[in-house]
Amino acid sequence: MKPVRIYTTQTCPYCVRAKRLLQKKSVPYQEIDVSWDDDARLRLMQATGRRTVPQIFIGEKHVGGSDDLHALEERGELDGLLQ
Repeated sequence: MKPVRIYTTQTCPYCVRAKRLLQKKSVPYQEIDVSWDDDARLRLMQATGRRTVPQIFIGEKHVGGSDDLHALEERGELDGLLQ
């Protein structure tokens, strides 16, 4: 299984939603909390072009945020990306 990284903040309901989906599917993930780390948030923004969290990577592929992750699941594409 490819490694999953999810960039989050402590007060983000979309982060909770994305993590719940990963947990439901028994997918291990590395959570990187950028709540108080301005440098990490800036690097994330530069890497993704997005200012919001969560931002999710499967392997080296940026898949987007919570809605993007759930859309992959609904289309039946998430499992394939994880392999």
